[in-house]
Amino acid sequence: MNGSIETLLRKGKERLEAGGLKETGLDCQLFMMKATGLTKVELFTKNDYVLTENESCLYFNMVEKKKMHMPTQYILGRCEFMGLAFLVNENVLIPRGDTEILVETVLSYAEKEGINRVIDIGTGSGCIPVSLKKFGIKDVSAVDISEEAIVIARHNAKENSAEIKFIKSDLFKSVPECVFDAIVSNPPYIERDVINELSEEVKDYEPILALDGGVDGLDFYKKIIEQSKNYLRAGGRIFFEIGYNQSEALHKLMKASNFKEIETIKDLAGLDRVVTGIKVGEV
Repeated sequence: MNGSIETLLRKGKERLEAGGLKETGLDCQLFMMKATGLTKVELFTKNDYVLTENESCLYFNMVEKKKMHMPTQYILGRCEFMGLAFLVNENVLIPRGDTEILVETVLSYAEKEGINRVIDIGTGSGCIPVSLKKFGIKDVSAVDISEEAIVIARHNAKENSAEIKFIKSDLFKSVPECVFDAIVSNPPYIERDVINELSEEVKDYEPILALDGGVDGLDFYKKIIEQSKNYLRAGGRIFFEIGYNQSEALHKLMKASNFKEIETIKDLAGLDRVVTGIKVGEV
């Protein structure tokens, strides 16, 4: 279907609304920008521009994917996080604004506590380590069990000119002996029975490997806390992103493993989002 920008934006919106989707105007604009290479301003100053056949096909192909509830970020192949651009596909979790709270928390402690060497466990797209490196952490490593995720993360590090040590590993299993000032993780933390209740965009497209935290959602927290003993220096910090209802459980797990000064940081919605604590003892 050929037509002007104005016409096809309207047609795309109508198709998505007919499929039960709401507030789709911005998505259609993003798809049009991707298809034509025009800026958002140009969409309106050149709204009588008639798309070529290839541009029109590309645009409506994206509209149809959205109609099937594919996340817009996967359709576009990119996502913004901490003001940086990241490549994303269905092999990695889509970076979310909530995770920026995790990064900002690490950075807020870094200078005053001498946090220079950090490892991110379960890195996915690499948004956490890349952001940490770009905003001041000197030595950053990142781990993921998925080779496909490591490929994406390496690409994102290169595109953002961030030097990161990437390691394919099941948590710390293949990490060389090294002592870190901080361990950071946004692990899978969704309770297994809850996954089917998530939106179609999440449960049908985002990697289950990055969502499933076990029966109680705490599997990876327990493993990371236990394995961190040999990798986190005394007085070093661990930083976790958590689900809104997991703060109390994390405090208990960390206290039982000799962490002190355990704190919970809330997100912009006032929900518990990050838990951090200091390791007591040796290493």
